[in-house]
This record gives sequence, structure tokens and C-alpha cells, in this order.
Amino acid sequence: MKELFLLKLGEIVLKGQNRRVFEDKLKTNTRRRMSKFGQFKVTITQSTLYVEPLNDDCDLDGAWEACGAIFGIASMCRCRACEKDLDAIFKTVVEYLGDELSMQKSFKVESKRSDKRFPLNSIQISQEIGGRIAEEFPNVAVDVHNPSYVVNIEVRETAAYVHGPSVPGAGGLPTGTGGRAAVLLSGGIDSPVAGYMIAKRGVEIECIHFFSYPYTSERAKEKVLELARLMTRYCGRMTVDVVGFTKVQEAIRDNCREEYFTIIMRRFMMRIAQAIAKDHGAKCLVTGENLGQVASQTMDAMAVTGAVVDIPMFHPLIGMDKEEIVTRARKIGTLETSILPYEDCCTVFTPKHPKTKPVLALVEAEEAKLDVDALVADALANTEKVAIRYYED
Repeated sequence: MKELFLLKLGEIVLKGQNRRVFEDKLKTNTRRRMSKFGQFKVTITQSTLYVEPLNDDCDLDGAWEACGAIFGIASMCRCRACEKDLDAIFKTVVEYLGDELSMQKSFKVESKRSDKRFPLNSIQISQEIGGRIAEEFPNVAVDVHNPSYVVNIEVRETAAYVHGPSVPGAGGLPTGTGGRAAVLLSGGIDSPVAGYMIAKRGVEIECIHFFSYPYTSERAKEKVLELARLMTRYCGRMTVDVVGFTKVQEAIRDNCREEYFTIIMRRFMMRIAQAIAKDHGAKCLVTGENLGQVASQTMDAMAVTGAVVDIPMFHPLIGMDKEEIVTRARKIGTLETSILPYEDCCTVFTPKHPKTKPVLALVEAEEAKLDVDALVADALANTEKVAIRYYED
């Protein structure tokens, strides 16, 4: 029989009466991702998503890699199905896993029998198949405590399934079950990770980037769009709103005290981002801020920054160490692009001594020197919407 994938559901199994909603969304997301690699049948039974190729020209390796980035999956394995018969199971073990087994020092068999009509229980299946494997591969020792390889046998209602060790899935909840968010994407290491982490909770995302040409280059903009493309591997399709931010920053530079440049700039970003978020139907803003990392990310500064919006602001990285963030960026494939040396708007007109404990009334007094509404309107009028294609495209 053909090779197929078994994707074990994660948090979805904890859901109550609305579990079906999450399962249906997971099936829809999986079918959409698999469509790029051929024709696949996608079904859910017994807390497992079955992904089965319908013809021989499917790109199984490409599909397998894509499955690893689908939120809602706890663990996954490539397997082969066979008849629910000991001889058929053993034959499948030898044919499907024999090459891998022959290179091992030791093995054990783990069996699960969810079809209680099968005459042997899980322990008996493991003993029977394990004995036959030991005879077939005499140079591979049996070790039930610390084996170098585990043969897995699952006897289910539909068939018996044979596979090697499972690998972790992407975890989280299916994309599209948690609402929509607008992510402020700067081009650094942090914001793509923040977007990934909020998307992992089932949230669809749109991204907003503030672009200050000619102080920042076209390459800086291209870098951000590439980051967004890399993020689609996990987060799905998205739009990046590229905001022309130059006039805002020049107005702040020309009219406000230097130590307030950063905090006022951030407040303008939030005003503009909120307007764009509402236009997209997003219910919150997401930033890559990390408490205490830089001057604008102190508790006082973040409170003053957030005072200008009336929708929630989420900061998924708020308590993480920088090394944790870097590790996550490397895992999701954004790190190498994030560290390319192109400056973003946050480096423009940076004050030598920024306010780390700003007072809201004093910040508002500085902002009173500006025509805030006109500057926000101008930035929104100079916003370019860029549709981002899927990672695999």
C-alpha cells in the first residue's frame, strides 16, 4: 500500500462542543497546503489527521516538509498501511523499515491497539512482531529500555499502520481559529518571531512596515518583504502594508526635543497601525517588544506608547531572553534574513539619550507641537499594500 502521513492532533483534543470547528479548519488548512504537492485525501479519525496521496506523482517529501509547519499538529509520522494481520504487519515492517532497522544497534516494538476487535492486545502484538524482527535481523539487539530505534505499530479501525519514530509537529491551534492580528514588522530578529508566536495560537496575521525612504533603502524594504514570505510557511497568506513614514519622522525631528524622538515616533506608529488593523478587520496589534531590551521597551515607555490605541496590544516576546528569541528565529528560518545589514526606520534620527521613563503629560506636550491628525492621514495615504505569496510558491 502507498505511504501516507499520520498527523496527531494537539490542543484540539481538549476542546469541547466546538472541537469540530477546529478540526474542520485544520482539514481545510492541510488540504490547501497539500494542493501544491499533488492530490491528497485528508481526513480526521480518532484524533489523527490522515494525509494520503491519491496518485503516484505526488511530491511526498515536499508535502511532508509542509506538514511540519501546519499549526494544530502535535506529532507526525510517515507510515505505511497494511491488513490487520500479523503476517501482513511483519511483511510491511521488513519492506518499509528494513533498511533503517538493519543499521541499528538495538530496537523495540511499541504497539497501540485502538481496534479492540483485533485478537491480540498491544503487548502481545509487540512481543509477536518483536520476536520475528529479532529473527530477521539477528545483528540488531532487542532493548526495551533504551533502544536506538523504535518500530511503531498502530492497529486502528481502518487498517494497521507501521512507522518509525514520530517527530514533533508545529503545535498550537489551526490558523484561522483565533481571529486576526496586525503585526508590526520591523526587519529585525524579534518581530518575525512575535508574528510566528501569535500565529501559533490560531491567529491570522497581516503585517505593517514603516519605511523611511531615502533614509532607509529599497533593500531594507525588500528584506522585510522577504521576511514576510518566510513567515508564510507557518502563518499562511498575508498582506504587508508598507507605510511611508518619512514625513512623520522629519516633523518629529524638526519640532520636538531630541530625547522624545523615539517615544513620539512609536506613538505615531501605533496610531497608524491601529487604523490599518481596523481596515483589515484585525482585533489587536502585535509587536516584537521585549521588556528592558532597549530604551523604548521599558515598562514606562511601553505604557506611554500604548496609550494612543484602543485595541489590545500583544507582546509575545515580552519575557524572553534574547538568546531564546534568536534560537526561535533560527528554527523558523527568519534569522539569516533578519541579520542582513539594512537599517530600518527605527534607526533614523535616534536620540543620544532617549527617555526611558517618559511622563505621559510631557510627551503629549511635545506632540502638541505637531499636527498629529494630518501626519497620520498623510502616512495612511502613502501606504502600499503588498500581497505575499506562500513560502512554497
